[in-house]
Amino acid sequence: MKKIVALSLLAYATLHANEINLYTLNVESTLITEVAQNAQTSADVAQALSDNVPSIDMSRRSGIANDILIRGQKRDNITVEVDGTKVYGACPNRMDPPVSHILANQIESIEVIEGPYDVETFGTMSGGIKIKTKKPTKELKGELNVGAGSFNYRKFGFSGSGGNDVIRVSIAASTESSDQYKDGNGDTISDQIDNYAGADSLLQGVRLQPEYQDMPAYTKKSVLAKAFITTAENQELRLSVTANRSDDILYGNSKMDALYDDSNIYSVEYNINNISDTYKNINLQYFHSDVDHPMVTDYRMAATMMPRMKSWLTTNMDGLKLKNSFEVANYKLGLGVDASKRTWDGQYYMNDVMIVGNDINNTTNSMDNAITKNSAIFGTLERTYGGLNVKMGARYDSTTITSDDANQQANDYSAFNANILTTYALNKENKIFLGFGQASRVPDARELYFKQNATSPTGTKFVKVTGTDDLKQSTNRELDLGYEADTDNFRFKFKAFYSMVEDYIYYNKSLAKNNFQNVDVTLYGAELSASIYATDDITIDMGASYKVGQKDNALTNQTETNMADIAPLRGNIAVNYEYMNNSLATLELRASDKWSEIDAENGEQELDAWSIVNAKIKHAINKKFDFTLGINNIFDETYAQSNTYADLILITSTSADVMLMNEPGRYIYTNLDFKF
Repeated sequence: MKKIVALSLLAYATLHANEINLYTLNVESTLITEVAQNAQTSADVAQALSDNVPSIDMSRRSGIANDILIRGQKRDNITVEVDGTKVYGACPNRMDPPVSHILANQIESIEVIEGPYDVETFGTMSGGIKIKTKKPTKELKGELNVGAGSFNYRKFGFSGSGGNDVIRVSIAASTESSDQYKDGNGDTISDQIDNYAGADSLLQGVRLQPEYQDMPAYTKKSVLAKAFITTAENQELRLSVTANRSDDILYGNSKMDALYDDSNIYSVEYNINNISDTYKNINLQYFHSDVDHPMVTDYRMAATMMPRMKSWLTTNMDGLKLKNSFEVANYKLGLGVDASKRTWDGQYYMNDVMIVGNDINNTTNSMDNAITKNSAIFGTLERTYGGLNVKMGARYDSTTITSDDANQQANDYSAFNANILTTYALNKENKIFLGFGQASRVPDARELYFKQNATSPTGTKFVKVTGTDDLKQSTNRELDLGYEADTDNFRFKFKAFYSMVEDYIYYNKSLAKNNFQNVDVTLYGAELSASIYATDDITIDMGASYKVGQKDNALTNQTETNMADIAPLRGNIAVNYEYMNNSLATLELRASDKWSEIDAENGEQELDAWSIVNAKIKHAINKKFDFTLGINNIFDETYAQSNTYADLILITSTSADVMLMNEPGRYIYTNLDFKF
C-alpha cells in the first residue's frame, strides 16, 4: 500500500530543488546552477544529476563513479563536455564514465540537453551534458567545504580565486573517501557479493579475499586550476587543467575492480569579443583529455586460485574547435569548424606480464590502438518575430575509425545533422514549444573491435570478439513539444518526445561473438516539473518522468522487442520551508514503479517498486557560514534502481539472474561551508 500511495502522488509530480537550483531554458536543454554549493552528500555528478533532473536516471556501479542515462540513452548516444572539452572514459565496462572525471564541487553549472539539439558537439545523438567549472574572478575570495557521513564518508574541499585587470587565477582542490556503503539489509558491497555467490563453485573467485572484505570503497582526489589573461581590449587567453586521481575503487557486481583511475583535462582557449558591430565573437580552443584505467582481480579470491589478471586501458582525446558569432539584421548567426582525434588502447596482463598471441593463455589485446578521427562544419541561426523565437542548427561530420588489428576493417562515416526549435509566448506567463531534430553518432571502438577474455559455463577460457566491425552509424529523428507556465503562484512545465532511431547499436547476448548489431528502435515519453509557492516561506516542488522503448524487430535469435535501460515511472515530491537568513528545511519523497517492461533475453530482470524519504536542513549561520544536516533513505529501505542489461559485463550465475547492486540504506551526512 505504501508504494501505491507514493506512485499515485507521483503521477502528477515533478522536480524538487532541495539539492541543486534548476532553471528551465527551452525545449532542448535545462540549466542547473549552484552545483558546487550544493554537492553535499558526495561529489558524484551522476548522483547529483539523477536526483534533480526528471529525464536522467543513474546506473550504479560503485559508491562513486556512477553512470547516467538521459531518457534511457547512455554511452555514446549521449555526450559529455567539460568547459568545451569532450571527455571519454577508458573502461569498456563503464567503471569510469565521462561524468566521473569531474567533481560536483568544482562545477558552476550544468546544461542538460535532451534530444538531438546540439550541433557544436560531435556525436550528440540523443542528449548531452555540458559542464562549466568555476571561473576565476578579479575579487579575492575563497571557500572551504568539509563533509562527513555514514559509512565513514569524509570529504574536504577548497577553492580560491583572485586577480587584477590583467590576470585572474582560480584553484579548486578536493579529496573524499568512503568505506563500503551498506544497503537497507545492512549488507556491505562485499556482503552483497557473498550473498550472490553463495555455494556456487563457479562464483567463488568473485568474492573479496578475507583481508580485503572491509577495505574502503574508494578514495578520490582532484585539482582544477584556471588562469584567464587579458591580452588586449576584449581579448582573453584562457588556460585550464583538471587532474583527477581515484584509487582502489570496488565494483561490487563486476568481476574486477579499478586499481586506480587517473584522468587529465587540458584546455587552451583564445576569445575575442565585439570585433565589430556585426562580428560579435571569435573563439578558438584546443583541448585534450586522457584516462589511465587498469582493472584487476587483485582483491578477489580469483587471484588466489589462478594468475592475477589485469585489463589495462587508456584513452586520449585531442580536439580543435573554432566558433564565430555574428548579428546581422536581427539574426544571430554562428559558424564553426571542429576536428578531433581519439585513441583507445587496451592490453591484458597475467601476473603483471603483458600477454601476446592468439589464445587465452597468450591472447591478443582487448583494443589494438583504435583511432577515431572526426572533422566537421556547423552553423546556427536564431531570430525572434514578436512572441515567436526560431532556432535552427546544422552540422556535417566526416569520421574515420581504424584499428591496428589487420583482421578488423576500417570504417568511414559521414552524417548531416539538423534541427529546428520554435518557442511561442502566448503571453508573458505561458509559452509553448516545438522542436524537430536529426542527429547521428558513429560506433565506438568497443562496439567495433573489442576482444574479451571470457569463461564458458564449464570453466573453459577463451577469447570472445564482442565487437562487430561492420556496424552502421545510428541516426535519431526526434520530435519534442511542450508547454510552460511561470506565474506568481506556481511554475509548471510539460515536455513530451517521440524518437525514431535508425540502426541503433544494441548488445545481443544470444550471439557467440560479434555481439553488437544494428536495429531500428522507437522511444517516446514525457516529463513533468512543477513548483507551487504555497506561502512566502513554503514551496512544494514535484517531478516525474515516464518513457517507453521498443525495438522495431527482435534481434537475431531473439523474440523480445522491449528495449533495455528504459526505467519505469519515477518521480519525487518535496516540501521546502525557508526560514531566517535564507535557511532551508526540506522533506522529500522519491519513488519508482515496478520495473516490469524488461529485455530479459539480454540480461535484464524485473525490479520491485520502491519509495524512500529524505530530509535535510541547511542552516545559514551567517552570510559566510552554512551548516547542513541530512538523512537520505530515512526508513532504511532495500532497493535497486539500475538494471542488469548485458551491455555491462557483470557477475553472472548459471542458475540465477545477473547480480544486482542495491542502493545505499540510511545515510546521515553533515556539511560545513565557509566563504571568505
